[in-house]
Order: sequence, then C-alpha cells, then structure tokens
Amino acid sequence: MAFGRTDSAGDGTPALRQRKHLRRLGMVFERGRAPLFLVAVCARHGSPMLADPRIHEILVCCWCDALAVYGWAVGRYVVMPDHVHFFAAPSTDNAKDISDFVGGWKNWTQRQIRKSALPWFAWQHEFFDHLMRSNESYAEKWEYVRSNAVRAGLVAAQEDWPYQGEIGALSW
Repeated sequence: MAFGRTDSAGDGTPALRQRKHLRRLGMVFERGRAPLFLVAVCARHGSPMLADPRIHEILVCCWCDALAVYGWAVGRYVVMPDHVHFFAAPSTDNAKDISDFVGGWKNWTQRQIRKSALPWFAWQHEFFDHLMRSNESYAEKWEYVRSNAVRAGLVAAQEDWPYQGEIGALSW
C-alpha cells in the first residue's frame, strides 16, 4: 500500500498513514482472487494489418502459451486491423508482472509475425491496461471491445467478426 507522511499529534515525530485515494485498491484485492486486466496493444504507426488469418493464428498460439511461459491466463480477445484487446489474469503467485508478460508476448509475437507474414511489423512500445473492478465492469468492457468491429464499419453484427474468441474462461 502507498503511504503518506503526516505529523503525529503531540510529539512531532512523523507517522505513516494510508493515502485516502488508494484505499480502493484494498477492495479490489480483498476477495482473494487474482486481478483481471483488459490489455490493449497497438501496431506501430496504426498499420492496419492484424486482421489476417495468419496473424490471428500467431496471436492465439502465443496467448495459449502464456500460462506456461508467463503464468498468465488469457480469456476473451478481439483482434482489430491495427490493435488487439485481450483479458488476462495472473494464475499463480509466481506469475510475471503485467509489464514483463505483455512485453514478452509482444516480443514473441512480433518475431513470429515478421518471420511468417510481415517482415517490417512492429508493435508500439507502450500498451494500455485496465484493472477490472467488478463483474459489471468485466461484462461492460467485453461488450464494448466486441463492438469495435461494428463501430468501425467492418461488420454489421459482433458475431460476424472472425478475429475474436476466448482462449480460456476467466471467472470474475
């Protein structure tokens, strides 16, 4: 937990107190379950080439290996032409931290995509992660992510987008 310094009453020695704005984190982790993240990763320069069966297969294979390699379980995902969204959670106490997991996944998939499909492909250096806070949040985020292809005018209905799926069920 993050703490801030404050003077204790009376003797002038500093005392530690928990910062008020970080108390909500205890509510997220107190239920004894692993945190669940929504991760978004973009192709460098917004290059629209990810919605391709060869690339889709590479991404799915690497997500399937994430549990054994990084200690992370991957759930639902959507691959868009220029970015991907996926839900993931650490599966053990020994799991890599989220930066190591996503960084390793990006390095591996970038090498595979360059070798088999696009020799010049690269991911953006950064990635976005959002910590799920409730079942409603998970359901809302999934529906939002699933609707990306419809909002982009790529398909008329969510279920028509071929580059989405679920690697494993993540309970929330």
